[in-house]
Amino acid sequence: MKATVIQTDLRWEDKEANFEHLSSLLAKVPAGTDLVAFPEMFTTAFSMNPASLAETMDGHSVNWMKSISSAGNYAVCGSLIIEENGKYYNRLIFVTPSGKTVKYDKRHLHSISGEHNIYTAGNEQVTCSYKELNFNLQVCYDLRFPVWSRNRGGSDVIIYSANWPTARSYAWKSLLVARAIENQCYVLGVNRTGTSPDGTSYSGDSFIIGPRGEVLASLDPDVEGVITAELSKQSLEKYRADMPVWRDADSFDLI
Repeated sequence: MKATVIQTDLRWEDKEANFEHLSSLLAKVPAGTDLVAFPEMFTTAFSMNPASLAETMDGHSVNWMKSISSAGNYAVCGSLIIEENGKYYNRLIFVTPSGKTVKYDKRHLHSISGEHNIYTAGNEQVTCSYKELNFNLQVCYDLRFPVWSRNRGGSDVIIYSANWPTARSYAWKSLLVARAIENQCYVLGVNRTGTSPDGTSYSGDSFIIGPRGEVLASLDPDVEGVITAELSKQSLEKYRADMPVWRDADSFDLI
């Protein structure tokens, strides 16, 4: 399977501008790509104004994802601001070309920035299957919590869709590698670039990492771009068989 990550600046709270810009970057996606991953809140950037920006699962943004997934014949994922039953969610949405949609609500809300006061935390770890691989869906701050990311036998790839600030880029890069090694999984870390109105800068530093912690593809900081890498179920299973550390893992309950 070919997985592609799009690292981009995000236009603040301007959905149409972000759709237009992402469409220009999608034109650079290599032929044969099976999956395209976007940053967190890719239509608005990391906003605390959901009342004016939130959509439903039947809204324009989800339908846009379905449209580009069908047209490109690849799955698409990224997080959006979604309203449901009077609550707001930072929701990662995974769409396949057939129109199938899987959702994951960010579990670990960033209390330092007050995200927990605005959005409702999810309570379910979500893994979805696409083609030959199983994808564990995660959003940004979830990366810091290894128990929530733990592969209990059902994950082949962990996706982290993020708006991770430059000031903590060392943690971002280090933890992506750690999550790959400890879970014997591929990891896609897709982060934005640019600066938000409050002055927070984002360096990107997006990576595709192999189960040994090896970097398969990466983007330089502070530049927009597209990277692609091959994710092999066969190679992954061989590595796990040759190095079966999973057999010695501790058991625990997530919640």
